[in-house]
Formats: sequence, structure tokens, C-alpha cells
Amino acid sequence: MPSIKEIANYLGVSVSTVSKGLNNATDISDETREKVLSAAVELGYTPKRKKYSNASNLPERKVCIFIENMDYENKEVFSYELIRGFKLAAQEKHWMVDIVPSNLNALYANENDYDMFMLSHNYSGGFVISISMHNDYNMQYSKTRIPTVLFDNFVGFNPKVGYVGTNSYESLYLAVEHLHKLGHKKIAFLNGAKNTYVSTQRTDAFKKAMKDFGIHVDNRLLESGYYVPDCAKYHVPKFLDYGATAIICASDLIASGAILEVQKRNLNVPNDISIIGFDDLPLCLNISPTITTIRQDRLNLGKSAAIVLDSLINDIPVSQTVLRAELIERESTSFAP
Repeated sequence: MPSIKEIANYLGVSVSTVSKGLNNATDISDETREKVLSAAVELGYTPKRKKYSNASNLPERKVCIFIENMDYENKEVFSYELIRGFKLAAQEKHWMVDIVPSNLNALYANENDYDMFMLSHNYSGGFVISISMHNDYNMQYSKTRIPTVLFDNFVGFNPKVGYVGTNSYESLYLAVEHLHKLGHKKIAFLNGAKNTYVSTQRTDAFKKAMKDFGIHVDNRLLESGYYVPDCAKYHVPKFLDYGATAIICASDLIASGAILEVQKRNLNVPNDISIIGFDDLPLCLNISPTITTIRQDRLNLGKSAAIVLDSLINDIPVSQTVLRAELIERESTSFAP
């Protein structure tokens, strides 16, 4: 990794100018700051630890969590426990953690914007929570030199970028196994956002699990939506028309919408149709019937993200960290009618 002095020599400026540019000082021009950051990115500079010590005699780092267009302060939402887990693990490492709510498309509008943003704020690494990976910043993660952990998204061939998520195959296997034991043969799958990494994984996992149990996959019972209850109204009626006796949903929010759509038609969950969610959010217990779901350990997923980030910062090229899922049986599933 180049030193500040090497960046200064490359630009033909003083060491103090480079230091000011990297530390977002106000007494240099925006043009000079941008030149310093661009050179730092080009040469592969990454922020170092702060030189002061805390009570444990450990140098501090500054890291950030990017969260795209999601609520994260409400205990009822998915991201809350994920971020809490990360911050708990970061606290043990004496990291300073900033949360950056953002529209990543706007934040990374130009080439190298991600690295320049990280350097300008003296971040040693980042944890990115985003439903989908758009091509403009997917390319930036593929070549970044800043240690970065992606949740439910994967970028290959970059030793500075790692993945944290839940085992998709085991998750869908548990769901299909549960329904198979209850006698279901017409099982629908309502997935999340189309063409995202995790949705593609889950579709493949669903098909494989169905095959493993000898259950025919009816493509008319496979749909993609979005992680909101309203998406159910566009697909559940069709599933019912095609004779589905069970629906596996890619989130508890979708499952709650599916239950509502079934009840609107004077049908009963689970006597007429069984429904399984995904995540095990608090709402699973606050709806009637309570939702059978695939539990993601969001607290430990957050902690794992911090562990992976620490490894990447210390040049240990972790690729993927995958946690196991758990089936939580409640009232929304029963024997096939």
C-alpha cells in the first residue's frame, strides 16, 4: 500500500496537502481534494488505524454501514437486528461505526466514487445492506481496494470483498420438507426482487428441494415480487386458480400479504392453503394465524459481517460466510386439504 509521501510525490504536492485531502480538511480547494482522492484510489491507498489508543490499548478504526432505502431504527424491521449485531461486534473491536442511509445509485454515480467516498471519510471498511446490486456500483465493488462486506450479494474475484448471508438451499429444503410431510404436492414460491443474487439462489434452491422430495415444479406457481405485503395481491389469486395448496414466501412481509389475500376470498389459512414466510420478524406473532417461517439469525449475521470485515482489513481474503436457517412452526401451515 502506498504511503502519503508516495501519493505526494506522484502528484508533485506536499505531504500536508495530501493529508488534508485524505482527511477532508476545509483549507484546500475541492479540485485539489478530488485530485488527492483520485490519486489515492489509483495507487491503492487505504486508510490506516488511528494512532491513539483506548483503555484496552487497541487502536481504533472507523467503518460504516451503507443501508439502501430501508428503515433500520424500528425493532420490527429486518435491518434492525442485522445492524445491532454488527455494532455489538464492532464495539468489541473498538471500531467507530457510522450508518449511511443512502440511494447507492446516486452515491456512486461515477467511476471510483465508492473508494473516493470511503477515503474522504477515513473509513477502513464498509458493510453494505442493499436489496439489489445495480450494475453501476456492482462494478465498483468488483475492483475496490477498500475492505467491504455485502449482505445477500456477491462479487467474485476481489479479495477485498466478502459475502454474508443465510444458506439458501437449506432454507428452502426445510420449507419444502415441512410441507411435504404435511402432504402438499402443489407448492407455489413467491420470491423477492427479480434478478438479484439472493433471489436467483433461492429459486434454484426451491427447484432443487422440490426435486429432492419428488415434487413436480409447476412454473405457473413460480413468481417474483418485492419485499412488501402488497406484492401478494398480484400473484396469490393466480396461485389459487392453479390449485396451489401451499405458498412459500421470500419474506414474512410477503407472507402477511398472502394471508390477507387468501382471507379476502373467504378461504382459511391453513385449512385451505398453507403459507410459509422467511426471516422470522416480530410480525409473525402479531398476525392471525401466526406465521410459520424460515428464521434468519439476523443478530449473528450482523456479527458475522463484522468478523468478515475484520478479516478483510487484515488481508485475510474471506469469500463467503453462510449461516444456517431454522424452521419455526406456527399456525399458518397444516395438512394439505
